[in-house]
Amino acid sequence: MSIAQMRKNMSENAGFIAALDQSGGSTPGALRHYGIPDSAYSNDAQMFALMHEMRVRVVTAPSFTGKKILAAILFEQTMNGLVKDTPVPTFLWQDRGVVPFLKVDKGLEAEAGGVQLMKPIPDLEALLDQAIKKGIYGTKARSVIHLAERNGVAAIVKQQFALAQQVAERGLVPIMEPEVLIKSPDKAKAEALLHDELHRGLDALPGDYQVMIKVSIPEKPDLYLDLVKHPRVQRVVALSGGYSRDEACERLAQNHGMIASFSRALLEELRCTMTDAQFDAALATAIDQIYKASTQKS
Repeated sequence: MSIAQMRKNMSENAGFIAALDQSGGSTPGALRHYGIPDSAYSNDAQMFALMHEMRVRVVTAPSFTGKKILAAILFEQTMNGLVKDTPVPTFLWQDRGVVPFLKVDKGLEAEAGGVQLMKPIPDLEALLDQAIKKGIYGTKARSVIHLAERNGVAAIVKQQFALAQQVAERGLVPIMEPEVLIKSPDKAKAEALLHDELHRGLDALPGDYQVMIKVSIPEKPDLYLDLVKHPRVQRVVALSGGYSRDEACERLAQNHGMIASFSRALLEELRCTMTDAQFDAALATAIDQIYKASTQKS
């Protein structure tokens, strides 16, 4: 796999990121939305097998290509899974031209100080070793901001940058995801605090590596435009955060330089009962809409 070509694609090409990294906590809901009830499985292994089947159906659909999709973020079990006899990361890059990323966080701590920090990642080095061997380009790690509490937001950003440095030292590109919940009672203020903390962190970054930043679509359009242009930032990407695809795309289109990294908004119309033709048509519609919002700004 050509890391140099992946870097060129991520830095220069138009498109967006498909977030296919639902983990244990979010998988049952994702399966129910897809049309698979909880009664269809009796343990985690069966649940994840069904989720893998869905993900394989997505990435093998004719419309899922590097023409409009720059990258895909994978759950650990998806990274270790196969598309027929080919490892998923290899299939994505060699067959589809889509750059593979890996979700590395292990979930969230309880809320404190208006935020939820990431839980410790005790096996991080081994996981990064595995990712490198699989041809993964970068990682993603999520933490959550509930309230506009300065100390809490600062703690979130400090933790994200510390993890990003560990990842970058291994030659991978980290996506930092400090999500401000869209239902936060003071979302705009929390985002302003987050912006300032991120900017300070970027200015103080050691070394010469680049990072990516994944944030909620801000209440103030172009809030993160200076971060988009920051020399240490490869991309600023937006999560859909619970917005419908229409609303997420409408909001995203107001933010120049920001591209999508959508999960629910990408997959919201897909159902297990669809024929392959219906499935691909629905996916293609979503891809076209998200690509347009990511690339054609008002």
